[in-house]
This record gives sequence, C-alpha cells and structure tokens, in this order.
Amino acid sequence: MAPSRGKRLGLDTAPLRSWLDASTNGAVSPATTTGSYAAVDLGSNSFHMVVARWSDEHLAIVDRLRERTALAAGLDDSKQLDSATQDRALACLRRFGERLRGMPAERVRAIGTSALRMARNARGFLAKAEQALGHEIEIVSGLEEARLIYLGVAHDLSDDAERRLVVDVGGGSTEIVLGERFEPLTADSLHMGCINWTRRWFPDGVVTRETMRRARLEAELEVQPLQRAYKALGWEEAVGSSGTALALAQILRANGWSDGVIDAKGMRRLRKALIEVGRIDRLHEIPGLEPERAPVIAGGLAILSAILDTFGIESMVVSQGALREGAIYDLLGRHRHEDVRDRAIRRFSERHGVDLEQASRIKRTALALFEDVREDWGLEREFGTRFLGWASRLHEAGLSISHQAYHRHGAYMIEHSDMAGFSREDQLVLATLVEGHRRKFPPERWSRLVPAHQQPVLRLCLLLRLAVLLERSRGLRTAPMVELRARRDGYGVGLPAGWLDENPLTALDLEQEAARLAPSGHVVVLL
Repeated sequence: MAPSRGKRLGLDTAPLRSWLDASTNGAVSPATTTGSYAAVDLGSNSFHMVVARWSDEHLAIVDRLRERTALAAGLDDSKQLDSATQDRALACLRRFGERLRGMPAERVRAIGTSALRMARNARGFLAKAEQALGHEIEIVSGLEEARLIYLGVAHDLSDDAERRLVVDVGGGSTEIVLGERFEPLTADSLHMGCINWTRRWFPDGVVTRETMRRARLEAELEVQPLQRAYKALGWEEAVGSSGTALALAQILRANGWSDGVIDAKGMRRLRKALIEVGRIDRLHEIPGLEPERAPVIAGGLAILSAILDTFGIESMVVSQGALREGAIYDLLGRHRHEDVRDRAIRRFSERHGVDLEQASRIKRTALALFEDVREDWGLEREFGTRFLGWASRLHEAGLSISHQAYHRHGAYMIEHSDMAGFSREDQLVLATLVEGHRRKFPPERWSRLVPAHQQPVLRLCLLLRLAVLLERSRGLRTAPMVELRARRDGYGVGLPAGWLDENPLTALDLEQEAARLAPSGHVVVLL
C-alpha cells in the first residue's frame, strides 16, 4: 500500500494523548479505559473490523479484518438489498462476530453507512446482521460518517495545528471534511461513490474517453456548490482516506507516476491508462491495481479527479486512518467522560434557548423515578439514564418555534438535525421521547422504532411525562417526595398525605394523564 506521511497507529500515541488530554482537561484515568475496543465498518464496498488495545497510555491495533461484500452493488432499482448480497454480508459478519465474542457491548461500535442508509429493506437485514455479529449496528448519517472519518485521519497524521481537507471516496458516498487538529470545521456527504458511479457511467464495462469525461463532469457538478465555502476557510494539506484513495496512490507509485501521493499529473496518466485498456474486466492488467478493486476503480478515479480539479488540489497525501479508527477513538472519548453526544445535546439546547434550570429539574426528577422502577420494568441502566437525561434536557426545545404543539416541533428538529455521535435510531429514540412527553400517548414515532426499543422507550416516556407534570411549577415550589411502583400496565404513584388537596392543579393533571393513557391500556393508580 502507498505510505502515509503520518505516524502509524500503535507506534506513536502523541496525537492520541494530546486529544485525550484536551477532551478531558487533563483528567486522565487509565483504569477506566484499559482493555480492548473494536469498531466494525459496514461499508458500501467492503466490511472492515479493527480491534485495538489501550494499556499504559498506549493504543495498539491488535487485529484487522476486511472482506469485500459489495453491499452497494446489491441494491436493485427499487433500492432493495438482494438476497445474495445479504447472504454474503451475513457470512462476513458471522466471522467478525466470532472475533468479537465476549467483548462488552460498550466497547464495540458497529456502523452502517451509505448503502444501508439507502436500502429500503435495511431494517429486516439489520435484525439478522446484529444476530450474526452479536452486537448492535447503527446506521449513521453522512455527516456523522464524515466526523468519524476525520477523527480517524487526524489521529493517523502528526499532531500539529495544520488545517486539513480530508476526502473519502467510499463505495456509495463521498465525504469531504475540513478541520483543524481533531475538530471538523465543516463537512459534507455527497451521494456518489466508486460503486454507484461505475455502475452509472460504465454500465457495459467499457471505459472510453467520452464516458470518463462525462463521469468527471457530473462529479464536478456535485462538488461545485461546496467550492466557495471550503476555499474561503482554506487548508494547508489535502488528505485522501480509505480504499479508493489508497488504491489510487498505490497504482501511481507502482507505475512511477508519483512518489506515493496523489497528484494531478499522475491522475491524468492513470485516466489515460484506463482508457487505453478500455474494459473494466481487463483493468487488473494495470500494475499496482488489485483485482478486487478493479471493478470499481473507474468510478472512484472520476470522482477524485473531479474533486482535485474543482478544489485546485495539486497534491494529496494518503492516510490509513478512516471511519473504523475514528470510531475507536470515539469510544475512548466516551469512556473518558467526554462523549461527543453530550456536547451535541448542549449545543442543541443552547441553539434553541432551552430553559436550562427547568431542564435540570426535569432531569433530576425523571432519573429519580427511573431508579424506583428500573429493575421491575427490566430497563437497562445506561440506555435509560442516557436517553431520559438527554430527553429531559431537550423536551422544551420546540418552544423556540411555537408554544402550540411544541413537543412535535422539538421532536421534528431532533429527528432531522445532524447531531454528532448519534445514529439515526438514536435520534429517533430521542425524538420519540420528546414528542411523547405530553398530550397523545403513545407518540406517533413510537411505531417506527426497532422492536427492541419499543417497550423500553414507552416506559421511559411514562417517566418523562410524570416528571414534567410534577415539576410544572418550574421551581416556584419544591416537587413532592414520590413513591413510584411499577405495574405491568402502568404505574402506581404515592404522594404525601393531603398534598393533592393543597395542589389541585397537579391533581387535575394526574386525572387527565390517566385519561390520556387509558386508551393504550396503561393505568395510573394513586397509592
């Protein structure tokens, strides 16, 4: 493979140390992070798995697995993932699952990208895929994919203050990110990758000067709207990440067209070579081009050529760091109590002017109620505390639009915003809780959750509703001591003697809550 200019994972941890120290204000506690971590990247062209060990302030990659599954190529015209591709992917995940057997769920992150974002039957496939892997699989947005790619690249290269433009041409999408050190400044995800571009522009397997020209021009049209914003920010270094960039750099080097970087002159010579060969099934004759990369290299070459031309990039270094390495570092950050999801929640609440004091009261009460019923309801502690806490902090975000139906406004914003660290399902869970904290029960989004989340989220929703009800005075009086007992079909709530007589508005709220829950078969019982 073409060498990276940066320092290799497992050999130099200065970038990692700098990032961890910055993200934890120097409060490093190795005991909480020692051990193995794993990331699985369900890419549109290949599946990758990385297993790393953090010990004695040192991260070492101990295992890498990669299999080409061509997931994006298995999408038919109606965006259904065909059975042969599913079988191939599931067989791969069973092999990965054997390696991950016994690893705690909180130390594994499995991520689905472009092909699974597009597949209309992704939910059915994911149920089988999670069983094969033995771990939950997240489908992330294009911008979350871009963030993780940047994180992986930033840790692969030297730790300096240079501003970098990172380009990752994947199987089904292309991510472009500009950032400094470990923080992205702006990012975009474009729906063009080496698989879908090859299928679109070279469907008959023939590469001609005209088809290559048209493939490049169409890619330039996709990239052109980004040019001004990225050039205004500027960068000192351009970096290519993942399979397409690494493969192109390897070909250029093997033919003596560059010294391991991707440059405009070398790319012109490679385009000419592909056109001279003329057929995709003969491209493996080009020195340096691996046979399994040959079927999709034409599309990837067209896309990256267009990006180099549009952004005026003369030379691009390559990095071994990618999404899976970024996911490892993200897991380390979570274990260091610097979860990017908490930052996303904080920024969201600030952007929408949330009453932080009220949100804090709701969170405190909701979590106290959660502890009363957690065991009886069989709720998982980490899932419950995280999502109930986040929903408490955002439940009034919709007030920035209007008081009328503000729970629906807030839920819509949460579901459709780009929130760093969250998967699509995570955001749907959070949006469901916010939508369901008042009025109609169960909320409309509830039926769209994966089956494993439906009952837990419904019960968390009951707790958030009760917390909001009990804290309606917004701090003008202290919320009462509550005894909460779990029931299979609802809950029993005990309040101090005479308290409801002194607080008739809350008494009415409880009556109305019981009436709203009754049609769904849930009951509220006064103890």
